[in-house]
Formats: sequence, structure tokens, C-alpha cells
Amino acid sequence: MSFPWPDPGTPLADVITPMPVIDEARVAANIAAVQAHMDKIGLLARPHVKTHKLPHLARAQIAAGAIGITCQKLTEAEVFADVGLDDILITYNILGAARLRRLAALNTRIDLTVVADSAEVVAGLATAGTVDRPLRVLVECDTGANRCGVTTPDQALALAQRIAAHPTLRFHGIMTYPAKGGVAEVEAFFRQTMGLLAAAGLDCPVRSAGGSPHIWQAGGMPSATEYRAGTCIYNDRAQVRAGACTLDDLALSVQVTVVSRPTPDRAVLDAGSKALTNDLSGFDTFGALAEYPEARIVSLSEEHAVVDLSACATRPAIGEIVHVLPNHVCPVTNLFDRVVFHQGGVVTRVVPVAARGTVW
Repeated sequence: MSFPWPDPGTPLADVITPMPVIDEARVAANIAAVQAHMDKIGLLARPHVKTHKLPHLARAQIAAGAIGITCQKLTEAEVFADVGLDDILITYNILGAARLRRLAALNTRIDLTVVADSAEVVAGLATAGTVDRPLRVLVECDTGANRCGVTTPDQALALAQRIAAHPTLRFHGIMTYPAKGGVAEVEAFFRQTMGLLAAAGLDCPVRSAGGSPHIWQAGGMPSATEYRAGTCIYNDRAQVRAGACTLDDLALSVQVTVVSRPTPDRAVLDAGSKALTNDLSGFDTFGALAEYPEARIVSLSEEHAVVDLSACATRPAIGEIVHVLPNHVCPVTNLFDRVVFHQGGVVTRVVPVAARGTVW
């Protein structure tokens, strides 16, 4: 028996739970706002599709003015290449013979750019390009986030020179993901690196920055040429806390049902760690209830979310449908095979999450 997915026109309240539900109008407004901002400050938009993993939304972002897309993993890029997206940046070190063979095949199909932060990664990438179709490589730079990336402009220059020395590769520029509040640090790192590259005779056409929390401060990085952001298409509680949006800009919530009220101060939802992310993102609750903002989701097991209602003036009843606002929306997308879009509380479409599970 197939799952009874709702038809267009179905009231949202009749959609089985737990289910991510996405507001069409808010998504469209978020896409438009980001593109208008990029146009205003003179940056090219290269949205990160890891948040939505949906081809139709990637196409909407391209139609709004984005130059291409960003993917986090090779298999994610393959999904979007298969549906016709042909300008893709993969912002993750790619290692291992199996991945490099697939990367070589992908490089023959689309305009592909990858990143590297070490000689070991560069050596592997050199096997995926050819002299006739060199693989474009950006040097990943750590400007304070303490994740991947070379940590000094001198190291960036040295790695760029190594890339340029390979006939099967093309040095294409530099990229970074800023630390919290690190816009000025990105600009300083980019400027110093660009100076070193120019002195060495290396062109640096792409300077790629990113991050939804910093998107409205991106004008403070005039040395950047493009900007990558993913979460801003849906937004989440972390984005609200960062001042990047308001609650009215949150496009995705997880529709859930109250399945138990064991005590007056406790409710249980039908969505645990298999439907809501365990990523606290610095919060002390596992999401918020849109209808009961004083409620606190205090714990998750696989299929249950326990909610503390002690601060609530009014409290949900057993069987009531409510909506969880995720702390971090990106992992939630990867927990479901399909998502439901709606307009004004009425289902407009049910969409398979095409790139779900593409994490390698």
C-alpha cells in the first residue's frame, strides 16, 4: 500500500504528521529578498542547495538571478547535474579513488569547480581533470571559523601555485566561510591574499564568501565576487537569533500532532530525533512551537518529543496539530523523503527530496 500523499487543495490540517510543511509565499519572498540584496551590493549569488535539496527551488533561484549553485558533497552535485543544473561549486575536500573517478566523470558534463586546502587534496584532484578539460579549483581559506582551510595568505599563495603547476587543474580563486561576526576578517584575508597572488602573476577571478547569518553584512566584503548562502531560503530559529530574519520569514516548519498529555505540564509530540534534528545550535530546546511560544521541547527520543508546558498560559490538547520551528532547518530536510508545500494553509504540491542522503 502506497503512502497517502495529499493532493493539491488538501487542507494543511489534513496532512499526516510529522511532516515538513513549506510556505510557498515565504520561500518566494526569501529568494527575491536575497537576490535583490546581492544585486544591490554587487555580488553574484551562488545559493547553497544543501538546505532544500530540491531541483525546483534551485531553478527558482537561478531564474531570480543566481549564477549557479553550491553543493556540499559530490553525490549532491550529481543529483543536480542530472536535472540540468550546469554551473556547480562543491565546497568540500574530495578524497579517495572512488570519489575522484566520479568527479572526473562529472567534470566532463558541467561547468564544475571544487575546493582544496592541502597538497594531498590537490594531488587527488589532478587525477580528475584533463589537459583538455582542466578541473577548476578554489583554495579554501580559514578566516576564523576553525574548520577546513589554509590559515594564512602565504599558505593560500603556496597552494594556488601548486594547483597552477598541474596541467590538469586550473587555479580559479579563493573561498571561505566566515566565523560569526567575521566579515572584516574575510575582507582582510582576501585583500592580502589577492595582493600576494597578483605579485606572483596568478589571476584570482573568484573570491567566494558565504553564510546566511552574514548575508545582510556581505557588502562589508567588497573583495568578494560571489556569495553562497543556503539557510536563508527557509530560515530558522538560529537565523532569527542572528538578526538575519524574523519569525515571519520562516518558511519551513514541521507539522506534528500532540499524542499524549501525561501531566498538565507535559505534552508529547509524534516527532522525535527521526523528524527533528538533535542540533541545538546553541539553544536549550529542540525547536519552538509556533502556536505556543512559551513551550519548551526539552528532549527527543526516536519517535517522541517531550514538551514542557509549565510556562504556558494556554496548553495544547491531545490530538491538536502544532508546528515546530527548527533550530537549524538544513538537517530537517535530510530526514524526510518528501516535503509538502502550501499556500495559505492549502496544499499546493508534494515534492520528493531529490538529494536526500547525498552526504558523500
